[in-house]
Amino acid sequence: MDFEKEVLEQSRQQPILVDFWAPWCGPCQFLGPVLEELEQAQEKWKLVKVNTDEHQELGAKYGIRGIPDVRLFADGQELAKFTGALPKHEVEKWLAEHLPDERHAQLEGILQGKEEGRFDALEQFVATNPDFVPGCLALARLILWNSPEEATSLVSNIHPGDKHFDTTEAIKTLADLLQFAEDSDIPVVQKIQEAKAQVQANNLEAGTECLIEAVALDKSYAEDLPRKACIAMFNFLGPDHEVTQTYRRRFDMALY
Repeated sequence: MDFEKEVLEQSRQQPILVDFWAPWCGPCQFLGPVLEELEQAQEKWKLVKVNTDEHQELGAKYGIRGIPDVRLFADGQELAKFTGALPKHEVEKWLAEHLPDERHAQLEGILQGKEEGRFDALEQFVATNPDFVPGCLALARLILWNSPEEATSLVSNIHPGDKHFDTTEAIKTLADLLQFAEDSDIPVVQKIQEAKAQVQANNLEAGTECLIEAVALDKSYAEDLPRKACIAMFNFLGPDHEVTQTYRRRFDMALY
């Protein structure tokens, strides 16, 4: 085969998935039909099978040490690889994570656009691409403080194992805080309610401070809501955010 033409050049037109295999390889016999089925179902990429017995020079060039060995090529470059016979759902997950997707550029354009009209553009984008996790997450982050139920709904289909799962869990926990409805004179409840009000007003620094005070009063109240909400806030904002850098150590000290 002409690997340069059939894979590298063609990958400039559409992604190419290369399956390095051999007829004697049992795991290859399992994985091959899975890849063929996904190729037909997804129609986003082309499968090219390379028999390593017949093309040993390619195996040597790409450092194939075990088969099946699967490589993804796009724009003439190798993007990702895996070795071994993964089950279908794992292959689907791997493809979803590594396949080039022009929607990333579209989403980035929306998020970097002018503030006025950004919400409408993002909402329309998500309505058109409900399966695109980064878009759903971006909209959920934008509406969380005012529409926690809708934000939770947007990320409800993101499951453990997804690289965005930690952010999803943070959104759900903060939504629980925003929907906290208990009314009592108990000090910890008052602090949680105060934190809720500050967060709803987008005063995240004051809200986090109130949560830490609630942790100091009773970190396990309402199924650990004060503690979980603090951790969720730090995960939601990220390690470089000013609130995280200012309050993370104070939170750790409040736990003990």
